[in-house]
Amino acid sequence: MATAAELVLSATYREAQRTLAAWLERNHREARRTAFAARAAVAGLTAVERHRLARWLAWLCASTGQRGAAPLVRIHHLDGALGDATAAAVTQLPGGFAPARSLPREHWSMPTRLGA
Repeated sequence: MATAAELVLSATYREAQRTLAAWLERNHREARRTAFAARAAVAGLTAVERHRLARWLAWLCASTGQRGAAPLVRIHHLDGALGDATAAAVTQLPGGFAPARSLPREHWSMPTRLGA
């Protein structure tokens, strides 16, 4: 009987994945309110887990189709290094999906006024 290697994901990684998925689905105002929780979830990851998360986020961005740039902008604003890793992972996906490189830097900022 042959056995297959099973990917074991840590509880920290699964929590970060759930937190980021929920955070990305929120509207702008709710995302701003919960950004610290999302950052805290990402901060607890190892380098290998951050790489896995970036690849998972790249597939998530690709699944949104033409709106794929919006999640990348939001991810980059949350964590610049994770945003860069996700953008790099997006360029490696089959199908040539790569909207993040064409966005000007000023689109990565969020309004600083509450309620904007």
